[in-house]
Amino acid sequence: LAVHIQTSRALMVISLLLGFFGIIVSVVGMKCTKVGEEDPVTKSRIAVAGGVLFILSGLCTLAAVSLYATQVTYEFFRESTVPVNARYEFGSALFIGWGAASLTVLGGSLLCCSCPPKERRGQQYYRQSQPSTAREYV
Repeated sequence: LAVHIQTSRALMVISLLLGFFGIIVSVVGMKCTKVGEEDPVTKSRIAVAGGVLFILSGLCTLAAVSLYATQVTYEFFRESTVPVNARYEFGSALFIGWGAASLTVLGGSLLCCSCPPKERRGQQYYRQSQPSTAREYV
């Protein structure tokens, strides 16, 4: 196979692996799961790590799809003996790849926004017991 196809294939495999590990790390970092630490600051840091993995996955997808699109554009405008109607053009797979990369980067960015503000870092969250308003008479 051509070099650009093998490079695109390798980038897509890397993107799939990063996305898979991003899903696992993000699930562990969700506040609604009981897996891992109980500290909300640690949970949010784990979720941010999952978001970074998603952003890297989206960038790998974007690079792979854009590399292939660049090669298609180069081949289309290059003067050759192949007639114009037999040359490659952008297909729906390229547009789906660009959309998937955009949504993956957007989702990773939203996960990265779950980092706690600076004034809340280091504070422990304790439940305060509410005073009882009803009195028992014996």
